Amino acid sequence: MCGIAGLWRLAGASDADPAASALRMAAAIAHRGPDGHDAWGDPAAGIGLGHRRLAIIDLSPTGAQPMHSVSGRYVITYNGEVYNFPELRRELQARGHTFRGTSDTEVMLAACEEWGPEAALQKFLGMFAFALFDRQERTLRLVRDRLGVKPLYWTITDGLLLFGSELRALMAHPRFKKTVDPEAIDAVVRLSYVPAPATVFRDVFKLPPGSILTIRPGQEPALTRYWNLVEVANRAPRPWKPAEAIEAIDALLRDCVARRLISDVPLGAFLSGGTDSSAVVALMQHVSNQQAKTYTIAIEDKTFDESAQARAVASHLGTDHTEVTLAPDAAVGLVDKIADWFDEPFADASQLPTFLVSQATRAHVTVALSGDGGDELFAGYPKYAILERIWRYAALLPRPARMAAAGLLTASPAALLRLSAAFVDPARGERIGEKARRIAAALAAEGIDDAAAAVATVGLDAPGLVNDATGSCGLARPADLGMGDIVSRMQVQDMLTYLPDDILTKVDRCSMAVSLEAREPLLDHRLIELVWSMPAPLRRGNGRSKYLLREVLARYVPRELTDRPKRGFSIPVGAWLSGPWRDWAEGLLEPQGLARFFDAARVRSLWQQHGRGQDHATALWNILMVQAWARQWL
Repeated sequence: MCGIAGLWRLAGASDADPAASALRMAAAIAHRGPDGHDAWGDPAAGIGLGHRRLAIIDLSPTGAQPMHSVSGRYVITYNGEVYNFPELRRELQARGHTFRGTSDTEVMLAACEEWGPEAALQKFLGMFAFALFDRQERTLRLVRDRLGVKPLYWTITDGLLLFGSELRALMAHPRFKKTVDPEAIDAVVRLSYVPAPATVFRDVFKLPPGSILTIRPGQEPALTRYWNLVEVANRAPRPWKPAEAIEAIDALLRDCVARRLISDVPLGAFLSGGTDSSAVVALMQHVSNQQAKTYTIAIEDKTFDESAQARAVASHLGTDHTEVTLAPDAAVGLVDKIADWFDEPFADASQLPTFLVSQATRAHVTVALSGDGGDELFAGYPKYAILERIWRYAALLPRPARMAAAGLLTASPAALLRLSAAFVDPARGERIGEKARRIAAALAAEGIDDAAAAVATVGLDAPGLVNDATGSCGLARPADLGMGDIVSRMQVQDMLTYLPDDILTKVDRCSMAVSLEAREPLLDHRLIELVWSMPAPLRRGNGRSKYLLREVLARYVPRELTDRPKRGFSIPVGAWLSGPWRDWAEGLLEPQGLARFFDAARVRSLWQQHGRGQDHATALWNILMVQAWARQWL
């Protein structure tokens, strides 16, 4: 796991020392790679590749980057892990290739020489973002892994290509233009993040998951997909029997976990006590036959605390368990640092506990396995069942009737709360008003994709709140998605948007802020393809949340320890904004500062209403994250 950065002068005067420029860009992301740094450049070609190293496999100098292929044709700067490199190495050795060290990077380069970059890429199993320069054909390929675990940003400004693992690497170059896109700010207010391919800056992009950006001088950059989730989801399912499906998932999951235990440094795992992380930890111990180190966060507000469940699972499995508490007073000291972890406005409030558990984990190990991706793959989010239930009845009504009903509910907060109580755990009162408004918006939607988008709008969809924004930066809706059932469509949309742009962004930035590598066994693309080969009723257990994964987990952990409603990884944002965070928030919501991006009067009104007990926690948090980011980076 590392950080990458680079530049290429495609037109105009070349940089006299592109390697030095790439090294300066990489220095901005030193937290991603504290174990070493280097750069390579070709002044005649105007290209420079920079690298920051977090040594995980092959800790010797033979694993250092940027790295050249044996022939010298290819140069790579690479962030991530290719988990099947041992068998690829053996296959390449049988074809006559020799290796100096034991890194996966060297195997990737040999594979590119043997089969060509595109064919080699199809063989790679892992998480990665890399830049591969073909010196013979003067071609640069920027590549991101299939599910978007690892990030990659790029822009072309005045004939200069800049790229890097984080925006701050691009910002470190003096030619970078910080032109804020109001549409991206509006997206953060609505969604809590900026959806790909957009970023907070105009003409700066996130490389989409499963993509290759090919750049050649004198030609427009060409974006192609080498793996497409929509194609996977559209394939005709096989006639699986439940017992056969559970056995297949169990066997493949054991392999997914085992591959992610390859490391030359100590490993651990995040453990919340829920289905996903419990399954990963249970299989981790099973395949390694060693005591796992596990880490969890306790929240002082018991409504949000899951530490007891994590403790029970850890006790049953016999892990070496560490628990860290996030208290309101400690959170005050952390909240102002968020903008340093995220160089783009990002407002998923679970970023705080994610950072704390990463920090605690890094004190003992360098790699941590996580359970991310399980909710999207196995339909674990409550919103899936909520929207399915709503549309089962709403679809029987014409849209004008549904819109009228939604309007009446919105005008009657008490009725809206009663409706939401049928779908939302009343014990988790935090943000219940916001969830209720999302239910009403889904009821009024034109079709199932619009309803899904309404449920995904976790913040505030308020035209005119963000200056000069029209709401055009939204979620991707693949037009070629074949299945008709709403849950499957929502799963695909979440795996294309919310998963890479929110969940994986959060885990990547919070873990890499403390130089910790996070690995996600549930996002192995082979597992994705296996599960989507099963009929929808079987995948979703005929309404039983995460049925297939729960059945696998029951082989290792008693059901009574994990069979409980999903709680989510969150904190009491509303209460803390009214309490220990009030002064911090007030400082960021000063009218003159707000006016840069927002209708200050409307935001101040939301803040005052929140102080009087109305529920605007997520909307305010999203706005606060924009304000904190602007203070840090502009």
